[in-house]
Amino acid sequence: MGIVNSICGAVIDVFFAPFQAMGPWPGMIAISLVTGVLMLLIFKKTSNQAAIKRAKNQIKARLLEIRLFKNDTGGQFRSQGAMLAANARYMAHALRPMLVMIIPVMLILAQLNLRYGASSLDKGEQALVKMKLAKGTSAEATPISLQAPAGITVETPPLRIEEEGEVDWRIRADSPGLRRLIFDVAGTAVDKSVSVGQAAPAKVATLRSRKFFDLFLTPGEKPMPKNVPVTSIEVIHPSYSLPLFGGGVNWLVAFFILSLVFGFALKGVFKVEI
Repeated sequence: MGIVNSICGAVIDVFFAPFQAMGPWPGMIAISLVTGVLMLLIFKKTSNQAAIKRAKNQIKARLLEIRLFKNDTGGQFRSQGAMLAANARYMAHALRPMLVMIIPVMLILAQLNLRYGASSLDKGEQALVKMKLAKGTSAEATPISLQAPAGITVETPPLRIEEEGEVDWRIRADSPGLRRLIFDVAGTAVDKSVSVGQAAPAKVATLRSRKFFDLFLTPGEKPMPKNVPVTSIEVIHPSYSLPLFGGGVNWLVAFFILSLVFGFALKGVFKVEI
């Protein structure tokens, strides 16, 4: 999974490079446009376009029958049943391309979450650092320490929660930059990034883990080394919202709306039956 994340991250980095200095919206609009076109092409190549068109026409015909013969109760039921059957056929034909889309769209979503999911810490802002220990590793008995780089202050000693297998610290951001916290766990070193003062769409990796699902959803860091008795380290960054009319909108909402708008707007250009 780490190799896949590295390749996808490099591709998205190149894509976002021209938009980096323009603020968060240009890059979001551009990636939504590309995703909309990608979904159209996948849908066209992996679906039975003739069958989908036929099913859509049958649905329209049954709707027309229902309106024309509204006084014929028996005909109404027959038309509704035929319409449901046509709709079921349409859904069945659309299922395969939707399944094919899942993987590339999820990879794109993971990369976007890295750039739009969390805000970089502001100067003077505090954050919680949470270390989850591997099963069987004692939070109280295991020697664990945290060394902060210049620009980060560790404000509290480690809080050891034995029942949860967790060790927590509170840190404070002092100066902008991408910093790395260094942890010593029973004589083995492991690090975790902290983003300070970087404008969106900066990469803010909130979690470093070794679990497959975590690696898929949070691709910003290398997998946690296997020789360290730690499953994950998380820095709690504030969530980020795209600025809109004096307020904010979640990036996922903006991405899906824009992708769907571009997809439906361009389906005629690419001659795709949806």
